[in-house]
Order: sequence, then structure tokens, then C-alpha cells
Amino acid sequence: MPQNNDHFISWQQLHHDSRQLAAQLTHKSWRGVIGIARGGLIPATIVARELNIRLIDSLCIASYDHDQQGEITVLKSIDGDGEGFIIIDDLVDTGATAELARKLLPKAYFVSLYAKPAGRPYTELFIKEFSQDTWLYFPWDSAEEDGQYRYNPPLAEKIVAQ
Repeated sequence: MPQNNDHFISWQQLHHDSRQLAAQLTHKSWRGVIGIARGGLIPATIVARELNIRLIDSLCIASYDHDQQGEITVLKSIDGDGEGFIIIDDLVDTGATAELARKLLPKAYFVSLYAKPAGRPYTELFIKEFSQDTWLYFPWDSAEEDGQYRYNPPLAEKIVAQ
């Protein structure tokens, strides 16, 4: 059951906010877009489409489980310094992932759909801010059941549990 500080983002809202982010990035010609996997991949694809950018890559940094932030691990990096690239994540929470991404690609422009106060200093641009104690559920993490949105575990977790 959702708690008072849980917030569920719909596909429609995510798409709208991604397009808003893209609109604020039209001030420059970009070489490419880098999505932070996994959460930043869908917004990165939408932004790339809206800016007519075909070069899309991923920076794979793991730091979250479905309900808590854990140790940060780089699973896949990118060569270069990020010059001319936009790095996109779905959320900048504590700033730990963003800080690491900025160290790996110091000349990239880091943006996020959503930000929390602790993460705000690590992003150049975001669309909406949430309180630090709000837990965001993205559309790929949730499903509607009986008129309520709930966390929906990945199929791999459901299979292992059986």
C-alpha cells in the first residue's frame, strides 16, 4: 500500500516532463545524449527524439533497489570527457550517482527530470522538485491494481520467488 510520501509517475507525465526538458535544451547543438541506466534511458530517448539527435549512449551506474539506495557501482562507462553531450537521469536524489557521472564525464551537461534538495547542486537543469522524503515510483516500476498504483516487481524476481 502506498505511503503518504510515495509518488507514482505515469507514462503520460513522464513523457510530458521529458518533452519539457527537451524544450529547455534547444539552446545549443548537442553531439549526443547519454542516459544513465536504467532510469535515464527512457527520458534520454524522448529527449533525443525531440532534439533530433541520433547518437545515444548509456552510462550504467547501479545504486538503487526498488525501495532503497545502496552502494554505487559503475557497470559500463563511456570514453571521453563528455564534451557536447547531455547526460540524463530520471531523478537526482542524494546526488551520489550524478556526482560520479560528472567525475566520469566532466564536460557533459547533466540534467534530470526530477530532483530532490540534496541532489539539486549536481544538476544543471530539472523539471520538478520533490521533497527529500518522497519516494518516486516510475511507470516501469508500478502497475495499477484495483484503482491503486503499486510497486510491481520485475518478472525475473517473480520467477525466482515461485
